[in-house]
Amino acid sequence: MDRGVSIIEATIAAGSDGWRLDRALAEAVPTLSRERLKVLINAGQVAREATAVRDPARRAKAGEVYRVAVPAPTPAHNEAQDIPLVVAYEDEHLIVIDKPAGLVVHPAAGNLDGTLVNALLHHCGGSLSGIGGVARPGIVHRIDKDTSGLMVAAKTDRTHEGLARQFAAHSIDRRYRAIVGGRPVPPSGSVDAPLARSPVNRKKVAIVAGGKRAVTHYRTMEPLRDGAVVECRLETGRTHQVRVHMASIGHALLGDPVYGRTKQAHKAVLETLGFRRQALHAAHLGFIHPITGAALAFESAMPPDMQELFSQLIV
Repeated sequence: MDRGVSIIEATIAAGSDGWRLDRALAEAVPTLSRERLKVLINAGQVAREATAVRDPARRAKAGEVYRVAVPAPTPAHNEAQDIPLVVAYEDEHLIVIDKPAGLVVHPAAGNLDGTLVNALLHHCGGSLSGIGGVARPGIVHRIDKDTSGLMVAAKTDRTHEGLARQFAAHSIDRRYRAIVGGRPVPPSGSVDAPLARSPVNRKKVAIVAGGKRAVTHYRTMEPLRDGAVVECRLETGRTHQVRVHMASIGHALLGDPVYGRTKQAHKAVLETLGFRRQALHAAHLGFIHPITGAALAFESAMPPDMQELFSQLIV
């Protein structure tokens, strides 16, 4: 490994056979976006059997192994900001945060500061993995701005790579609590439906043939007034997965401004409480520590706004 360069070995999965190389590698290395991988491929930073591959459109084959050279990030312009964090666990390798609703995970257009990354830069004193790139140091996965709950960030590249492998293997135990409209029948089941950007509205995610496989296992935890508290266990972790999958079976999350259609029975309650976000909380996170090998698991109770909504809908 060259100084300042991280080498990631990526194996093309059977489900990615025949895909464009940039897309297949993005599936194998979830810490790198497809656009970033395209840039790395064009720059000769991706090799197979010691030979640089420079065509992002090359068709990948299942079982092929590629070496992706990720240059050290250029100095980040993100500002360390003293934003309070609820820390569920921390050591020299990683940190688990209980994120409040409303906090954006990483800087992007429209949210250049006041993000979780800004808070982590302050809290960790700049000790965060660089594999995620300039804008996303330490970020291995994310949850939506208006979703609350547990997420893990990496302090070192080795930790980042180890966690990324677990996410790619779908071995991370992630369970969400959601308050949905209606009561699912049957009370438990699975949604296996591929997700991609909506061809009609690029700001939304939709069930699209040929999209990335997405699987959500749900079970009703408690019936509510024309609704229910549901636990959703993610087998995969796609953008807006829980929100889209539950809406697809007729049980959209209460308060969801994008995928929900608020039932008349709930409008008054949501308005009275001023509840204007999807009722979704990352309540459980379990994984193997990439460095120590210890099995770690964390629980987070529903935040006060969801608890209040729950109490108003108890049967």
